[in-house]
Amino acid sequence: REFDIGIHRRWLDPMKPFAQVVLEPAHGVVMTSATLRDGHDWGKAIEKSGAPHIGVMPRLTAHDSPFDYAAQAEVLIVTDVPRGDIPALSAAYSRLIEASRGGALGLFTAIRRLRAVHGRIADRLARAGLPLYAQHVDPIDTGTLVDIFRDDPTASLLGTDALRDGVDVPGHSLRLVVMEQVPWPRPSILHRARRLAHGGGAYDDSIIRARLAQAFGRLIRSREDSGHFVVLSSAFPSRLLGAFPPGTPIRRISLEEALQRVARHASGGNTAVEDDDDLHLPY
Repeated sequence: REFDIGIHRRWLDPMKPFAQVVLEPAHGVVMTSATLRDGHDWGKAIEKSGAPHIGVMPRLTAHDSPFDYAAQAEVLIVTDVPRGDIPALSAAYSRLIEASRGGALGLFTAIRRLRAVHGRIADRLARAGLPLYAQHVDPIDTGTLVDIFRDDPTASLLGTDALRDGVDVPGHSLRLVVMEQVPWPRPSILHRARRLAHGGGAYDDSIIRARLAQAFGRLIRSREDSGHFVVLSSAFPSRLLGAFPPGTPIRRISLEEALQRVARHASGGNTAVEDDDDLHLPY
């Protein structure tokens, strides 16, 4: 028998070559990100920047968000959609998009599930006058898909990592973000090696919080924006809730309750309800 074997080398800390190639010869570098500090930890931020590899202590500055997340946004953790149940997941996406009357960004951690959900709900939504577009399905580049989504308040868009980290759609066109599950890291050989080198479970949690923060950041892009961030997973540990801005209402509720809140917002009601308590429950 003949077997093809590939041996690949990767940096456990990719900021080491970055520091040597980019930072060291530069006269000055500015790094800015809403997720650079995980839990307001400047030590982790400095480590992520690559500055320690060239022996430089960077100047640090932090600025509070101009947005009122307590009034503009609400995080809903839906606890009754079974994991791995594609029909139930599809129904949840379809009903949430209908309740919101479009304007939804659906985020997936796997292309296979994205395609499966799109195939089940696209026709139904189209008949209701709610166009649905999807990365990895529609033969259109991602930038054009985002432009189409931005221009039509009744449209919705499904996608993966590229849409989670790099979409800017201010205004009424994006008023609902739905994640199929917590974005756990893939257990690849490279990830296991980096996890072992950078703190084990704490390294995983840092990655997940950054992904959640980036996804949540798609929702509120201006002072006039408002909406809901929905995660369709009961397996949401409380230690990950720090991914969301302080003051953001967080609730663990059923799908039916989530639909009512989303529909109320779509009809012009408030995002937050004063007589409800925010839930920060241990998992």
